[in-house]
Amino acid sequence: MSDTKKLAIIATKGTLDWAYPPFILGSTAAALGYDVQIFFTFYGLQLLRKKLKLQVSPLGNPGMPMPMPVPVLIQALPGMQSMMTSMMKSKMKSKGVASIEELRSLCLEADVKMIACQMTVDLFEFNTKEFIDGIEYGGAATFFEFAGESDICLYV
Repeated sequence: MSDTKKLAIIATKGTLDWAYPPFILGSTAAALGYDVQIFFTFYGLQLLRKKLKLQVSPLGNPGMPMPMPVPVLIQALPGMQSMMTSMMKSKMKSKGVASIEELRSLCLEADVKMIACQMTVDLFEFNTKEFIDGIEYGGAATFFEFAGESDICLYV
């Protein structure tokens, strides 16, 4: 039995703000010597695309800090999602936060195993050529083999 700690992460969200947790946690754990696997399913598969078009949705996200209070009705107007995404990207850049592409590359360099849910790929008829190199495809059973032995399992 190995003394190496294991971290299993299930990534289910495909927005810019929800892209950060699996990659930050995965790369940090790998840097600390953990064996890490991230299972990307449903909307989380967006995080594995070669060309990322991630946005932030202010709707249904009451925890999102805003420079001033914005009523929900205003948040629903056309163009607000793009504006909020632009504001978030600008804020992250000004604070020196790594991009999703950089964090994802860091995970690959650190041997974080990334598994794309084959059932979801089939369900949404995704073309695997749209996904980055270095990932694997498998079902829930594939992930459970690792997750069942993990020290920490996170759902994000």
